[in-house]
Amino acid sequence: MKKDASQNYPATIPYKKGDPILSLQHVDITFGSGRKTFKAVSDASFDIYEGETVSLVGESGSGKTTIGRAIVRINPCSAGAIYYKGEKISGKLSHAKSKEVVRKIQMIFQDPAASLNERATIEYSISEGLYNFHLYKDKEDRIAKVEKIIEEVGLLPEHLTRYPHEFSGGQRQRVGIARSMVMEPEFIVADEPISALDVSIRAQVLNLMKKFQKEKNLTYLFIAHDLSIVRYISSRIVVIHLGKIVEIAQTEELFSHPLHPYTKSLMSAIPIPDPRLEKKKNLFVYDASAHVYTPEDNPHMEDIGNGHFVYGSDKELASYKHKRNGGK
Repeated sequence: MKKDASQNYPATIPYKKGDPILSLQHVDITFGSGRKTFKAVSDASFDIYEGETVSLVGESGSGKTTIGRAIVRINPCSAGAIYYKGEKISGKLSHAKSKEVVRKIQMIFQDPAASLNERATIEYSISEGLYNFHLYKDKEDRIAKVEKIIEEVGLLPEHLTRYPHEFSGGQRQRVGIARSMVMEPEFIVADEPISALDVSIRAQVLNLMKKFQKEKNLTYLFIAHDLSIVRYISSRIVVIHLGKIVEIAQTEELFSHPLHPYTKSLMSAIPIPDPRLEKKKNLFVYDASAHVYTPEDNPHMEDIGNGHFVYGSDKELASYKHKRNGGK
């Protein structure tokens, strides 16, 4: 049996206040075996600090959700390691430690309809985590917690006796948020939580998430493909293409100075509200064949200044650094 490369990483690393709350270190995620092996994520590394929102963006199939599922221990890492507060949470864990990680790190899913049990009432769906982790003293305490969180997400206690099909998409997503928040997590993986919602409802859900972040000191990994949305909610942005992270920067730094061609292509696809300007704009099409590297190219991720990391060859990185500093 092939040894999991993530086993080479220590079980714990020194952790103190101000260190990353979550850290991915050279993570590979593969599916299948033998000739059918498919590497969905390759050598992914980035840090997330307490209280911030980091957005992971890329087109469909780029590996965003795969990374999110690895953080909540649905997808195993085939190499590298994931650390939470200095403790390795990828690979084999004791039953008690695994349950602790699941409680502290919750996930909000993309499709609120598919993530809720159609045969269960809203009360049961929200209570399920409380049942599994025994996070209540008695029935009255459990009901009080459920009613409190359902009101905090903008729904009413009488909604608890209803079933998911009786709600709109926005209301179902609020139930999904309530189901995560009732666990009192520290870290949330939000997997495109607004992409299935009407535009008019998206801002309400985003504002709700920001409200919880402020009140409960939550940290978010926000997975999305729409850069116009992540600009509103993110502290930093991680850009991923075909399983490879190509750029990481503070939100306004990235929007002011997109350097990797793939990031530029995502930027050019952002809709412009004015239809006349939208019609005239030029789309930048990314040519992936221009970034096929040989070992001599030495492709790697490098900080070119201002906490702006870009992936490329030595020659490309020199060009990116020149452009970032005002060159042409």
